[in-house]
Amino acid sequence: MTGSRSMDIVLDTNVLVMSLSLRNEYSRIWESFVKGDYTLCLSNDIMEEYEEVISRNINPKVARIVISYLLILPNVRFLDPHYSFGLIKADVDDNKFVDCAICANAKYIVSEDHHFDILKEYSFPRVEVIGIDLFANILKVRPYSLPDEDSPMLLNEDAAEYSNKKSESNL
Repeated sequence: MTGSRSMDIVLDTNVLVMSLSLRNEYSRIWESFVKGDYTLCLSNDIMEEYEEVISRNINPKVARIVISYLLILPNVRFLDPHYSFGLIKADVDDNKFVDCAICANAKYIVSEDHHFDILKEYSFPRVEVIGIDLFANILKVRPYSLPDEDSPMLLNEDAAEYSNKKSESNL
């Protein structure tokens, strides 16, 4: 994507979490973000959910690292949606992603959550939702490739280390 304007994207929390571990086939999505291949659009509500879910599902240290990246990287757009469209009724918490995407005029919401399927029924405001596999393809990322060993992704190493410890404790 070098040389062209970066895509504005909203990542649902499930996609962000899936991309964080070095051992996950989608880790290049996080790496592409860190390299500036796309712009991540966020609101305070989304940041809070990211921190809460990553703390719970991975660990608080990884959550702090992710939030630190989000606060310092130049390819993050912070938005403050002042209107809630309320388009998703099945899980109203998902509306924070929709409202942010509309406010940002984002190209996509990337999610594996089927609650977002209802958005296909609305012609206005138009919000395109794609899955993680399609997004990986758009980034020209093969889902089963892993980052280079010299990748600057301390976060991925921490997530993998935590994943290993958790696996060992379950034995």
